[in-house]
Amino acid sequence: MPNFLKEHWEFLRQFRERFETTGAVVPSSRFLARAMTGPMARRERPIRVLEVGPGTGAVTQQIVSLLKPQDRFDLVELNDTFAAMLRHKFEHDARYRAVAERSAVHVCPIQEFAAVQPYDIIISGLPLNNFPADLVRSIFETFFRLLAPGGTLSYFEYMYVRPLRKMVARPAEKKRLTELDQIANEYLSKHRIHRSWVFVNVPPAWVQHLRKE
Repeated sequence: MPNFLKEHWEFLRQFRERFETTGAVVPSSRFLARAMTGPMARRERPIRVLEVGPGTGAVTQQIVSLLKPQDRFDLVELNDTFAAMLRHKFEHDARYRAVAERSAVHVCPIQEFAAVQPYDIIISGLPLNNFPADLVRSIFETFFRLLAPGGTLSYFEYMYVRPLRKMVARPAEKKRLTELDQIANEYLSKHRIHRSWVFVNVPPAWVQHLRKE
């Protein structure tokens, strides 16, 4: 089976078994990957990049293509199956092997990740809409703790998911979604510099770009 189909099959299997931390039925499209890495593509100096929740590597591949010789790349993935797939790529895929010496895959929750230095760019594929509100707040706090001054956080969310889910949700779920809105809006109102619209994705998505002042 070609690697592309293997990755999609494994992604679907993990979605069925671990929906809360996988959050999507199929990997992100290349159009979403390009939007997520927009700030990285426009930089003019060596940078430190952190990808959180890379999954099977749909966005990772785009990051790898943009890395320059003096950049540093770390990946934090909670799912050990996905982490093993990523490590296999860094060992056997020529595109990944070219940057393997300055890249590392870490298996842990992002809140437990011990960074050596802050990051200029953080790219997150975490399915925040699936998480409890307290966990989402903790994740945002961690992102901004790990960002260097002037650093950029890029994360995506599926268009209109929270409003639509609120319409049919039970009271407890509606309360959780409302709290997620409040947390996201708190950070977006202070730090958002741009929002990308990506219609060629399943489902269509927004990419939010935030900057630490």
